[in-house]
Amino acid sequence: MQVLKFGGSSVANAENINKVIALVSQALVKHRTLLVVSALGGITDMLIHAAQAAAIGDESYKEKLQHIEHRHLETVRALLPLTGQSAVLSAVKTRCNEIEDICSGVFLLGELSARTQDKIVSYGELLSSFIISARFESLGVANTWKDSRELIRTDSHFGHATVDFTKTNALILQYTLDNPAVNLFVFPGFVAADDNNSTTTLGRGGSDYTAAILAAAVDAQTLEIWTDVSGMMTADPRLVTNPRPIPYISYQEAMELSHFGAKVIYPPTIQPVMKKGIPVWIKNTFSPTDPGTVIEFEAARNGGGSIRGISSIPRIALLSLEGSGMVGIPGFSKRLFEALSDKQINVILITQGSSEHSICVGIDEANAGAAKAAVDNAFNQEISTGTVEPLIIETGLAIVALVGDHMKSHPGVSGKMFGALGRNGINVRAIAQGSSERNISAVIAAADVRKGVNVLHEEFFETSYKQLNLFITGTGNVGRRLIAQLLQQQNYLLEHLRIQVRIVGMANSRKMIFNNEGIDLRNWQEALDKGQPMQLDEYITGITERNLRNAVFVDVTANNEVATRYAALLQKSISVVACNKIACSSEYKNYRRLKDLAREFNARFLFETNVGAGLPVIGTLNDLMRSGDKVRRIQAVLSGTLNFVFNNYDGKKPFSEVVRQAQDEGYTEPDPRLDLSGTDVMRKIMILARESGEKTEMEDIANNSFMPASCMQGSVDDFYKAMKTEEAHFKALFQAAEKEGKKLKFVAQFDQGKASVGLRHIGPEHDLYHLYGKDNVVLFYTDRYPEQPLVVKGAGAGADVTASGVFADVLRVINS
Repeated sequence: MQVLKFGGSSVANAENINKVIALVSQALVKHRTLLVVSALGGITDMLIHAAQAAAIGDESYKEKLQHIEHRHLETVRALLPLTGQSAVLSAVKTRCNEIEDICSGVFLLGELSARTQDKIVSYGELLSSFIISARFESLGVANTWKDSRELIRTDSHFGHATVDFTKTNALILQYTLDNPAVNLFVFPGFVAADDNNSTTTLGRGGSDYTAAILAAAVDAQTLEIWTDVSGMMTADPRLVTNPRPIPYISYQEAMELSHFGAKVIYPPTIQPVMKKGIPVWIKNTFSPTDPGTVIEFEAARNGGGSIRGISSIPRIALLSLEGSGMVGIPGFSKRLFEALSDKQINVILITQGSSEHSICVGIDEANAGAAKAAVDNAFNQEISTGTVEPLIIETGLAIVALVGDHMKSHPGVSGKMFGALGRNGINVRAIAQGSSERNISAVIAAADVRKGVNVLHEEFFETSYKQLNLFITGTGNVGRRLIAQLLQQQNYLLEHLRIQVRIVGMANSRKMIFNNEGIDLRNWQEALDKGQPMQLDEYITGITERNLRNAVFVDVTANNEVATRYAALLQKSISVVACNKIACSSEYKNYRRLKDLAREFNARFLFETNVGAGLPVIGTLNDLMRSGDKVRRIQAVLSGTLNFVFNNYDGKKPFSEVVRQAQDEGYTEPDPRLDLSGTDVMRKIMILARESGEKTEMEDIANNSFMPASCMQGSVDDFYKAMKTEEAHFKALFQAAEKEGKKLKFVAQFDQGKASVGLRHIGPEHDLYHLYGKDNVVLFYTDRYPEQPLVVKGAGAGADVTASGVFADVLRVINS
């Protein structure tokens, strides 16, 4: 014998009911079957709304009842041949009239008791099961419809009745034994009756429970619960875009997941079948060939990791009872729970420190007010004397939970869970874990639930890829190259590194756009042009409010205002990758603060391209420092622009034209004076000094500038005009070096805590002499490299190499 149960979506309309008929007919070939059905999809809610409207004197309840009646009558007409409709239509009409009579009484009394509501909502299952039984008869499939209220006996707790299994099992078993010739029984789910034959219900979703009760009573071979999803999933599909089906799960794990928000199965369902060892299948009515989920004992389950699923409960309030008067005094917890129990308030989570100074419980947020009144009243004397504080209520919270039988034998699961949450800036307010280690629960902000579930799902289940969400600011030369490189490498990153990089926000000085599903990089320019006007504060707010996991803010501007927003982003655990040098070359205390914020809030603050474009200069320096080496001296050519200019200036072609060529080829800052004045090089050597551990400011760096004062005034156009008039000065600089057989190099140096930049004559014997084009070079003299320095050399300017350096920093974020 087997039991099949079909939920509301499976019997929502005539088309779906015919699918159910076909599935049941196939099952009947092999097994004698007990069929349990829910109300037509949405009918239970409609009945409740109608009853509640009647209770407050709202005559719209009549329209709601008319809609309910019309839907059932139309379902009959769609399912049954004309010759077989009359008796069924009459029976449906009779029951709909009964509903209307009860609601009229509620309307007149202005009162809706739990008992009356149970009676009203029971009609949903009674009607649907009766209609489905009639459909089988019309197809020549013999069956017997049986009112579950005659078999399932409960106490008189209306709305949440408790089953008397001794009486119920005996009645069900006797009934099936008395009808050996019946191959198909049809039962309404959800409904039951007490000893006075008053209608009770088994709770929302109670049709699952009905099926489990029947299965246990007759020792069924299997219980199949048919719904609109293909089994239980590793996480809620409404929160996670790529949840995985769970093929096998233990009874205990299924109970944990169902209690913690997994709505696929009604929580009490497991208990009756677990006692009998009856396997439960969760199947999809609309995709019946999908394997679904099998729930059974651990010994019968195949494989799997330590974590079976991730679930959540929204709308949680934390209640905290605190006070020195609680320490070492027995009975405080008992009084707290009694106060909550007296008000029928269910406790979802409990945690208490060993100091006994406080106890914290989680409850449904809707009960927070009643809980405070009850607990404060229970501890009124202690509160008045100051030994206990009034109950503290925190709302706007939720619970996320890891569930799995095997967590007990896998050390480090908790650390992995809380580490993943912490790295994404999700604060944990309370933690609970039983000694069975089957469930680890954490209370977090409700606003962080989607992010938290996705973070945990990625950490424990995503063997396919990790997702990186970028917010790019700046779409100039470097920004465009970066976007092009990301587009080019998308498939490579996914295939080889298992990283899905999405640009979910983009901005320039004029426009900004967001797309949580990712901006199409093939036509980003068009999308950005259609975006909203750029407002920096709104853009930053848009980033933080999206609260996406693995979020990275990428600054490829040279804008001071953008740099001032890094702190706000890091405090939200959003990593910052900065091509912009302004933040790291600002006052030391601001540079240090950003580094500290990144560490405090588990974010990354990376700025490799601040010094050598795509060259691994800062990364190499960091590796030296982390490995215990000590930097004694740094000597470097850090301006690709200046190196290009002095490599191409020979006194024949005007100096101004060489500078213009460098700007046209994208090697200079928008204002070339930042390069030629040495200011940009000063920033770079200062950043290297700071990364070496020195508290260096810009005013500490000596700048031996070669630029005439006349060239540094006015606009960029004025700058070029002034250089033409100063050509003799530049030619003299070149000739002085040439006379010595040397080259002009603009050199930055950091030696024993002192930094300087300036133009120098470099001979052939020097490491800086053979430096061509726009290349940069950095020489690190350290305790381990005292005579022959560690050299980092290569292209130090250009949009492509700078973009690639930013790209590399982005990947460092996800790899960390």
